[in-house]
Amino acid sequence: MRNKLQAKDLINLGLFTVLYFVIGCCVAIPIGFVPIFLPILGALWSLITGIPFMLFLTRVKKFGMVTIMGILSGLLMGLTGMGFWGVPMGAVFGLLGDLLLKSGGYKSAKRSLIGYAVFSLWMVGTYIPMYFMVEDSWASFAASFGEEYADKVMAVMPMWSIILVIVGIFVFAILGGLLGKALLKKHFSKAGIV
Repeated sequence: MRNKLQAKDLINLGLFTVLYFVIGCCVAIPIGFVPIFLPILGALWSLITGIPFMLFLTRVKKFGMVTIMGILSGLLMGLTGMGFWGVPMGAVFGLLGDLLLKSGGYKSAKRSLIGYAVFSLWMVGTYIPMYFMVEDSWASFAASFGEEYADKVMAVMPMWSIILVIVGIFVFAILGGLLGKALLKKHFSKAGIV
């Protein structure tokens, strides 16, 4: 029974998912209006959300919490109009993050950092339409922000840049995790994460 998620776990999960998402949106919303910043948006998101995610990890002691957070994050992103590719990506990379954390017994700082970086790759789901459904993405951007904006977005998102997006998210998530760990050092030692 101890391995099953309890009400307290679900409350923590809900609170930290909202905190993670709101902090990420505080960065994404103003930056998202400038097309040239779209390729680095996921990296900046993973940098700034490293702090709440690392705090969340001081509460994670059961398998599945990171997976659920990934699914919920993808769902919230879809509800904001960014498409629902974040849901399956959140499930996959959330599960991989969960497996990494579990393999470290939820006590390994190194696995926490790598787990967060892997989890953060769910953000690639928000980019999938821009790379693989170009015409639909252009039409969506044009309808929402005008043709000039849509043209600029597509100009800064050539297919080869998906590699930079993925690497950027991963590297900046490591940096965000290190920042979060440094700011929350007291919480980490109290939770027994070394």
